[in-house]
Amino acid sequence: MSDRGRTRVIERAGPWGFVFLVAYVGAAIYFVSASDGSFWAVILGLLQAIVWPAYVVYHVLVLLHA
Repeated sequence: MSDRGRTRVIERAGPWGFVFLVAYVGAAIYFVSASDGSFWAVILGLLQAIVWPAYVVYHVLVLLHA
């Protein structure tokens, strides 16, 4: 059996997935601990953990008066 016609894909961005996972877990812990503990507040905290980079960009732009 030959490998003709097949292409190999080597994924080199694997370690970044781990970095993003750790960042999400850290943000989730922060936002959930800042909530009041009710079910919907925890769900909102988990959703905020997904979009926390948008919070960072917004606050940086506010600091730059942009």
